[in-house]
Amino acid sequence: MNFAVLQFPASNCDQDAVHVLRNVLGHSARLWWHKEASLGDTDAVVIPGGFSYGDYLRTGAIARFSPVMAAVQNFAGNGGLVLGICNGFQILCEAGLLPGALIRNRSLQFRCEHVFLKTVTKDSPFTNQIPESKLLRVPIAHGEGCYFADDQTLTRLNANNQVLWRYTNAEGEATELANPNGSLEGIAGICNETRNVAGLMPHPERASEAILGSDDGLLIFKSLVQALEQRKPRVETLAAAVAA
Repeated sequence: MNFAVLQFPASNCDQDAVHVLRNVLGHSARLWWHKEASLGDTDAVVIPGGFSYGDYLRTGAIARFSPVMAAVQNFAGNGGLVLGICNGFQILCEAGLLPGALIRNRSLQFRCEHVFLKTVTKDSPFTNQIPESKLLRVPIAHGEGCYFADDQTLTRLNANNQVLWRYTNAEGEATELANPNGSLEGIAGICNETRNVAGLMPHPERASEAILGSDDGLLIFKSLVQALEQRKPRVETLAAAVAA
């Protein structure tokens, strides 16, 4: 599979994402500079964490205007798989590819710690390989990770099964203390209505090898690869039919 990992000024988790995709999972992964106007033969896009454009104005507000985001909009509109992590989640919300917004943490502090995530549904390209009842232990590192949306949007997210992950404690309970940033309903990650674009604040790429203390995050990338592998035969069949 060919992954494009976007790179903005002040991205700082881009190399981590490339390492996991290329060296841990064995796929092609390339850094894609934000001024590129096309995504080439990319199979999936990862928008990594960091502080794009120094978080000026607000997180993701400037990055969403980078030329590559027009290509991402078209790619996603045609059903391409897009995963945003931390700052990537913020950028996707700013670009309108995901609903809601990420605002300042309830504590007004930068939070850097491991958290537990409950996977709400396996019905997505980003969660299909996560075992039932498996809690993911992954790190967070953000100052503006509080997910916020109006009541109508929250109702729609829940009705459409678009909430993918929620913060819990080690027992899987959605307690107040388990919510590190004050996100509404403990939401840690969501997908769009067509389920091909997803974002989450925690960092699965920082928990994809046992030496890091957890490899639970690898399940998210494995889910993405599985979804791509299931799509590939259909794409190749269609290409062959067009060529004929």
